[in-house]
Amino acid sequence: VPVGTGDEVERIIRETAPDLEFSVASNPEFLREGAAIDDFKRPDRVVIGVNDEHAEKVLAEIYRPLTRNESPLVVMSRRAAELTKYAGNAFLATKIGFINEIADLCEKVGADVADVAKGIGLDSRIGNRFLMPGPGYGGSCFPKDTLALLKTGQDYESPLRIVESVVASNDQRKRSMGRKVIHALGGGDQHGKTV
Repeated sequence: VPVGTGDEVERIIRETAPDLEFSVASNPEFLREGAAIDDFKRPDRVVIGVNDEHAEKVLAEIYRPLTRNESPLVVMSRRAAELTKYAGNAFLATKIGFINEIADLCEKVGADVADVAKGIGLDSRIGNRFLMPGPGYGGSCFPKDTLALLKTGQDYESPLRIVESVVASNDQRKRSMGRKVIHALGGGDQHGKTV
């Protein structure tokens, strides 16, 4: 959800029911496509964004079974939690964009990108996940979350140049993959052909 959504929800409820006692929290999900159940049972972390102690206590109790399994409970403000989801996905999209650009360079210099990816992925500061070159990122989260993060930066006059470059690089990668497919099919007009 966009940064500030919790604030807006709270404002609307307060205007509608000024005497109501309530809390608004942000609890972003970090589920991967195809692994949602496992990710829910064993999350890397549970993020809760709260602006009051009551909401923190209620959510900590709800997530107690998961945090017993050593999943850290990370408590922060609502806005920080809302931003964490976008920032995490934009960072992963950046890794994908980076390895795709390295793959292009490997192709030009005669290096094997799998070797380069393994060599950098074994660095514990980098890690080996999201270092497989391909046609660019897609799916249901990375495209919308990178664009939403860019919009947030624009709205708050805080441009995100790296994320802008990642989105542009990903768009270019998709076009480049299309050109490679057309070239592999012999070039020319591909209308009516099935790939």
